[in-house]
Amino acid sequence: MKRATNLLKTASKSRNLATLRQFAAQPDVAGNLAMEGDKKKTHFGFTDVDEAEKEKKVHDVFANVAKKYDLMNDAMSMGVHRLWKDYYVGGLQIPYNAKILDMAGGTGDIAFRLLRHSPTAKVTVSDINQPMLDVGKERAEKERDIQSNRLEWVCANAEAMPFESSTFDLFTMSFGIRNCTHPEKVVREAFRVLKPGGQLAILEFSEVNSALKPFYDAYSFNVIPVLGEILASDRASYQYLVESIRKFPNQDEFARIIREEGFGHVRYENMTFGVCSIHKGTKPRN
Repeated sequence: MKRATNLLKTASKSRNLATLRQFAAQPDVAGNLAMEGDKKKTHFGFTDVDEAEKEKKVHDVFANVAKKYDLMNDAMSMGVHRLWKDYYVGGLQIPYNAKILDMAGGTGDIAFRLLRHSPTAKVTVSDINQPMLDVGKERAEKERDIQSNRLEWVCANAEAMPFESSTFDLFTMSFGIRNCTHPEKVVREAFRVLKPGGQLAILEFSEVNSALKPFYDAYSFNVIPVLGEILASDRASYQYLVESIRKFPNQDEFARIIREEGFGHVRYENMTFGVCSIHKGTKPRN
């Protein structure tokens, strides 16, 4: 009886060993399972997605909304975004003959303001989304006071910029960094491409004052997606944009990220009770 039991145990071990060997001999299966476990997750609005998937999803959002982007900004903010941007650009100290990089600047909203604010500056407008850049180029041709020879348009990823180190005097980014998978990488790249003494200035939605929050949330979640559906036939993209604001670091946390990437004189200024904030920093000269 004992001998029979031992034979059964031995046979069972042999079958298990054979199964393990067979599994190990299928590298695609084992490798795929390992890769599934290694995939890093991030957020796309309130949804968890693979990091590699987020970039494509964000690209699709802005490709979808590109032609109605400026109209929707007016509708969503009741025109207030124009005042935010005017104040943001008006507060910049732009050197003579400055070279400026406006990242995520697709439709040219900030670039045109920069050129009007500084008649000697040249602006490189960069965006990961070519349809947004195409809209910006069309707008530049229609704006009579904009000199096209002072603009350059470059399709590029903010997390891996194709520019030489220590190239620009000023780095601007308006309502774009929250859509990036790794905001800290964007800040790191901004530090790299800025000249010593160069300025970082980022305008982004932020954490609103607690007293205003219930009204702000009600408007954001109940009105903005509906406007997206009515004006742009795209409710889902604007639902994402609303959610993405809530997932972005608050003012103090984002200021900490900027400091950790090497910038000095880091500060921020709230606008409209914290609905958005202007973050600034300076790359040390040595």
